[in-house]
Amino acid sequence: MTLKELNFFYSLCENPQVTKVAEQLEISQSAISLAIKSLEKKLGETLFDRMGKKLILNERGRYFKKQTYIHYLALKDSQTLFQSNKLAGRLKLAASKTISNYIMPDIYFDFLSLYPQVSFDIDSINSRQIIDNTVKGDLDIGLIENNLSHSNIIKKHLCDDELIIVTSDKNYPKEKFIDTIDKKWILREPGSGTREIFIDRLGNLAKGLNIFMTLHSFQEIKIIIMDNPNTITAISKVAVKKELEEKKLFQIKLKNIDFKREFSLIYNKDKSQNLLFETFIKFLENKFKLL
Repeated sequence: MTLKELNFFYSLCENPQVTKVAEQLEISQSAISLAIKSLEKKLGETLFDRMGKKLILNERGRYFKKQTYIHYLALKDSQTLFQSNKLAGRLKLAASKTISNYIMPDIYFDFLSLYPQVSFDIDSINSRQIIDNTVKGDLDIGLIENNLSHSNIIKKHLCDDELIIVTSDKNYPKEKFIDTIDKKWILREPGSGTREIFIDRLGNLAKGLNIFMTLHSFQEIKIIIMDNPNTITAISKVAVKKELEEKKLFQIKLKNIDFKREFSLIYNKDKSQNLLFETFIKFLENKFKLL
């Protein structure tokens, strides 16, 4: 089998429409069809189900992809082994909401400016989903904000962060015990690193919280908090830096409870560590040191 045949195969795994893949690769549809038939003949297996103009990966095709993809990536890397200045490739990334919204945009921009032949598939989901997708091998790199312990994951510390309690009520006491707060709590959804750390640190005290609403977006939470002085939330200090400076939100310090945490990158322990992967991780580590 040839690298060209494999390239067509993995491209069709991502997009079953032959016409679209042909346009993307700037090659004829017939050339792709011939290459796939040649690959299947060499393997003695049918890898796709033919459905109209689509080639749908079947069970044998999925198995072949699972067993060979990391080796294919290694072969692709070998083509530019001595051309590190021509870094190229595509990374699948997911970052938790805090990191995705308030830290990563500038990092993505700076890296792509240095390496224009690189591209990203980016998702913004909660930490629990990122961990699950990383374990399944659906992500190259995940960026999370909670603690974890999983035998299939490698974790690297990036920097420290802190959750704080904020309200728009400027007259509210600036230091309280958690069980004396008489406001409506607006929190992130279960599964988010912010919520899990907040609830975990409270322990049994969490049972007494008046959780009025849960939302998926920090921006939505901030809007509600700023418009309703009778509400309160736990949020990363990074996410409300501007609002604190402009005195639109005010921090309430909790007595006897600490909400320090860490931002981390994770990847599957079986992930092939090619040049692009290693370069981006080093870039991330250096950027987070400056926060």
